[in-house]
Amino acid sequence: MARVPAALDPQRTAGLKSCKPMDNQESNMQVQPYLDFGGRFDEAVAFYGKVLGAQVTFAMRYKEAPQEQGMAVPEDWKDKVMHANLQIGENQVMASDGRPGERPAFSGFSLSVGGVGRDEGQRIFEGLSEGGQVVVPYQKTFWAEGFGMLVDRFGMSWMVNCEH
Repeated sequence: MARVPAALDPQRTAGLKSCKPMDNQESNMQVQPYLDFGGRFDEAVAFYGKVLGAQVTFAMRYKEAPQEQGMAVPEDWKDKVMHANLQIGENQVMASDGRPGERPAFSGFSLSVGGVGRDEGQRIFEGLSEGGQVVVPYQKTFWAEGFGMLVDRFGMSWMVNCEH
């Protein structure tokens, strides 16, 4: 008798909600970055607001969270941001100050800016690199009118890619 994989065994999956099949059905799935700024959320939002026009659309500080649900934090973290949504261009980005005592480790990915012209790309690249480190200078390439890579002052890796 063939063995049924655990994921398909009706006795193991009874009561679980099933996902809608993805074949030809509309989906509202989104993949959004969630950035933890190691206690520097307000500074980061001011910086990204200046350079990218980022706007906070929602924010909750630790002092607003119910303490009885295990959200106790040190006194100096009460005004830190527990969760926020940012609007940057057409994109939503989630962010926070992170958790007390933890340092963010932004590695293995980059945020990419596109959909702007060469001159606007240059302005954004220069703004993001202020206080950071240029990895690849902003320049014309065989695939783009302007492309550059950098790590900003918060340790976030960026690519600015302007096709025209």
